[in-house]
Parts: sequence; C-alpha cells; structure tokens
Amino acid sequence: MSELKQNYIAGAWTEGVHAEDNINPSDTTDIIGQYAHANAAQTEQAIEAAYRASAGWANASIQYRSDLLDAIGTEILRRKEEIGELVSREEGKTLPEGIGEAMRAGQVFKYFAAEAIRRGGELLDSVRPGLDVSITRAPVGVVGLILPWNFPIAIPAWKVAPALAYGNSVVFKPSELVPATAHVMAEIIASAGVPEGVFNLVMGSGAEVGATIVNHPRVNAISFTGSVGTGRGVAAAAVARMAKVQLEMGGKNPLIVLDDADLPTAVECAVNGAYFSTGQRCTASSRLIVTEGIHDKFVSAVRQRLDNLTVDHALKAGTDIGPVVDQRQLQNNLDYVQVGIQEGANLVCGGEHVARDTEGFFMTPALFTETSNNMRINREEIFGPVASVVRVKDYEQALATANDTEFGLSSGIVTTSLKYSSHFKRHIQAGVAAVNVPTAGVDYHVPFGGMKGSSYGSREQGSYAKEFYTTVKTAYTLA
Repeated sequence: MSELKQNYIAGAWTEGVHAEDNINPSDTTDIIGQYAHANAAQTEQAIEAAYRASAGWANASIQYRSDLLDAIGTEILRRKEEIGELVSREEGKTLPEGIGEAMRAGQVFKYFAAEAIRRGGELLDSVRPGLDVSITRAPVGVVGLILPWNFPIAIPAWKVAPALAYGNSVVFKPSELVPATAHVMAEIIASAGVPEGVFNLVMGSGAEVGATIVNHPRVNAISFTGSVGTGRGVAAAAVARMAKVQLEMGGKNPLIVLDDADLPTAVECAVNGAYFSTGQRCTASSRLIVTEGIHDKFVSAVRQRLDNLTVDHALKAGTDIGPVVDQRQLQNNLDYVQVGIQEGANLVCGGEHVARDTEGFFMTPALFTETSNNMRINREEIFGPVASVVRVKDYEQALATANDTEFGLSSGIVTTSLKYSSHFKRHIQAGVAAVNVPTAGVDYHVPFGGMKGSSYGSREQGSYAKEFYTTVKTAYTLA
C-alpha cells in the first residue's frame, strides 16, 4: 500500500474525507499513489487560513517574497528529471515533454521572483495645482486557483507564482486526474518556508471543492483553466458576488497553409501543433486550412509523417505520442472520430484505440480530409489527437474560415509571404498568432490568453499577470 498523500491546509498536511488512486494512463496497473480528497468543510478551512494569512503576506518584504519564489524555482529545476518523469507517468506526456514542462515551471517561479521586486507604481502631476498623484498596486487578497490536467505543473506554476509574488494568499485545487504533480509542487512550496496559510493545496472534486472556492465570500479572485461549460459557470457565480475572475478555456485553433509555404515546415507545424502531447493542449491546431495548390502534397506528406510516429508508453524511449489521459477522454475522442465519418469527412488515417505491451489509453492520430468548417469536428473542441483539413481557394477564404469560430485562443499560418503573414497577424481573431512555427509553443515572459469565447478577463503570464493579481490605487496628496 502506497503512502497516502494529504492536503496542505493552514501550514499542515491534513487527511481528507476519503482517498482515490491515481492511475498511470500508459499502464493502468501502475498506481502512482493514493491522494486525499477534501470536502466542502475542509475547503472552507483552507480559505479561512488563506484569509487570516493574507494581510501579513501582503505586507511582507518584497525581498522575502522574491527569495521564497526563487528557492521554489531552484528546487523544481534541481528535480526536473524526477518531476518530469512524474508528469509523464501521471498525464501521459512523453518523457522529454514532461521534463520540458518541469523546467518551464521552475523558470516561471524564477521569473516571478524577479517580478516580486519589480512591482512598481507611478507618480504623476495632477491637473490641479499643488497636488501630487501616486498610483500603486495592492494584492487582491485570497486567490482561488481551479486548474486542469493537461499541464499539471506548468499551469499551476504560472498562476501560483504571480499570485504569491504580488502578495496574495492561495487556495489551489488541481484536477482530480493529476494530484501527484500538484502534491510535489506543494511539498516544494512548503519546504521553502511559505508562511502558514499563504499557500493551501485542496484536492478533490470540482462539484464540491471547486464550487466551494467559487462561491465562498472570502475568495476575492478566481483563476480558472478548463472546459468552456465549467468556465462559464465559474464566471456567472463569481460575477454574481463581484469576485474578480479570469478564465482560460477552449479553442478550435486554425493553422493556415498557403501555396507558397515551405512544405517540410508546414508538415512539422501541423503535426507538432495538432498531435504532439496527444493533442491535449488548448493551443493545439486542430483545423488545418489549406489552399488548393498545396493541398494534395500537404495531405500526403502529413500522412507519411503520421505513419512514422510511434504511439506508446510515455516513458518508453522513442515514443512520439503518449496515451490519452483517461478512459473517458479516450472514448470522447473515438466518438468524435465516428461523428466525423457520419458527417461525410474522409478519415485518411488513425482514430483507433490500439493495444501496446501495457494496458493503456493509446490512440493513433486521426487525420480527416474533405471537411467543411460547419462540421461538428471543426466547430467543437475535441481535445485529442484529431485534426481536420479544410480545403480553400486562397488566403482571403483561408482567413475568413479561420475566424469563423466561437473561439479565439491560438492560430497559425505557414507562408513565405511577408504580405500575408503581416496581414494575418493583424486580422486573425485570436490572442496568440504563430507564423511558420507550431501553434502550441508559448514563452513564459510574454502575455498569454485568447479572444472571443476562449478567454475572459486579463491576460496570464509575464508582467501582464499583475493586471489580475493586483488592484490599482490612486492617491492625491496636497503638497
């Protein structure tokens, strides 16, 4: 029997009301561990602890906060191989992807260690004689973080780090599918010496733990990353009680491939963006919008590239694509493949649950052609290794098709034309635009977020994170 991993509430490791096994999607016989689930009452205890700690942490030395975050980042980077292996074992990313994500998490904490010192204000002249105007930023208070499974340490890092850097206390609820990675991060934060109540880890269900965070009057701000349906519910509840809210949700991201594109670059952008990390990235480019002149060559080259990819255990050397995260997500992906077939799309390859040496949720990458943009497979987020090709006449039709969606998170274009790349960056209705690179890569020091139905509230990451994690004060002083 593995050791029970507990919640972290008010500076103490705390048993939950029950425990659940954490299963490796590459090998369902591999139980990563047992993790405690909290109930509403324990979540309230965590929130009250965060509230009690909030004033002291808000007034703590910026050097103290910076040193703490720097120590956390240093420890994550020191243990990157171990944590990366855990990410891969728990979520299904390949080992290089898992290690890369762990490195990113450490870098994020290091970045916000510097930002903790850099938080500045402004001094302005008043339009009224004899007055000085000062503009400062203050923490918002208690921040609730409700986070997804697809980046189990990177996304928590880029929310926890700025929350702490700007003087907020934190109640963190990870996805039920990835408690192990969240727990390791919590252990590192606790060992670094975070004051009692400043950081709290509460594992459990969205229906109980998540809902308690969203509805509690002491939670001043909520940052959520997850599904569109859940996110809209979070927004409605938060706004109803005037809590600050930030949402990052779905995408149906386009990649435009023009006739003048370099074919190897186009193939790499499409395959990496659509299928790597098992297509389980909110920035994955699942709509491949391709002009007529290059269409057939592109499809042929993509199929050849997919045929040469290895789908297998996430920790096995040479694996290109690991498993889907769990049985429910696998079934959802397979159901969408059938939807595509029923809609009249041509399934070129993939879309099958396959057996490997271990029992796991393995799926071959699916490629559809001869699709229209009004098909369900091109309207609804699938969140798996499924991509569709939409054939278009020219750039103008490609751009119109790319923008014809309720989402607007990530987008890309492959072209050698400065004219079209410049026009695309200006006119694409998405928060992130990629030219001749996969849509799925983002840097930690620049803003991240979407437009339209993909996001709500201020941007994440980089210096722009302060817009959510602080509130602005303006003071007038008679000189």
